[in-house]
Amino acid sequence: MTGFPNRPTSLVKDRAQADFNAAHRKSYWREISSLLTRQSNELLPYDQVLKLLPVCGQHYIGIRQVPLDAIIGSVGRFQDFDRAFLPRGTATRDRWESIDRAHLMDIELPAVELYKVGEVYFVKDGNHRVSVARERGQAFIDAVVIEVDTPVPLTPDTDLMDLIGKRERTRFFQKTNLEKIRPESNIELSIPEFYYILLEHIQTHGWYLGEERKVCISFEEATSSWYDNVYMPMIEVIRRQKILSGFPGRTEADLYVWIMEHRWYLMKDHLQDVSIEDAARDYFSSYSENPVRRILHRISQFFAKK
Repeated sequence: MTGFPNRPTSLVKDRAQADFNAAHRKSYWREISSLLTRQSNELLPYDQVLKLLPVCGQHYIGIRQVPLDAIIGSVGRFQDFDRAFLPRGTATRDRWESIDRAHLMDIELPAVELYKVGEVYFVKDGNHRVSVARERGQAFIDAVVIEVDTPVPLTPDTDLMDLIGKRERTRFFQKTNLEKIRPESNIELSIPEFYYILLEHIQTHGWYLGEERKVCISFEEATSSWYDNVYMPMIEVIRRQKILSGFPGRTEADLYVWIMEHRWYLMKDHLQDVSIEDAARDYFSSYSENPVRRILHRISQFFAKK
């Protein structure tokens, strides 16, 4: 039964209360699940997201039918709802139930107002309408949409750490022009701060290259030489030795940064050159998260407590 246009007001009110209680319970269990899985259950705050993005402007694109699953944030009510727009507390009850009663009585509601950023949307006005629509199983909602222009891609899976990473990656490729000079490059880092380290590597490589050739090296030339003669040789070693298999959730570029740093410490300790192959092998044997290593580590911890 989708509506109660001719039913008593008390019946509609009871149904709306039951709907809210069910939505609130779901929110509680989603929160427990997010703690266990360590996956974000937060709506993204629009203002904070904009501070992380290079924005070129915005423009009105009219009334659209928007997929509810693509709405992942809010301008002002991001703390009142979780990532699925379920109510996190009871402060929203009265407004939520009034919207639900309108649905139950087949009362037409105005379109919500959204900001579109990349492939996702943020609620400017209509958080409760979005919440009730999702709880009632709708797939789309009518919305007045303003699109924000930014080169950083956002998807429904984006969280704040992802967003920081996307911003830093965009800045890295804009600074290096690597996508143009090496179109096959696909450098992805799971730790945003590492993009600064890559830029430092390029600058240092360019300095050594200039000293060697006794000429001034442009940043673009330093970038292409670093990519061909430093970065890719290490990536090829990582692939040959299957290093990535020991570090779930990490990327080849992550391993490049860690192994290069590990190599530096090895050379400092042994006072001699260490090949990238030996550095990669030693890093894997010392730090990989393979099952045998985890078991041995737990056994050693157990006996250490005895």
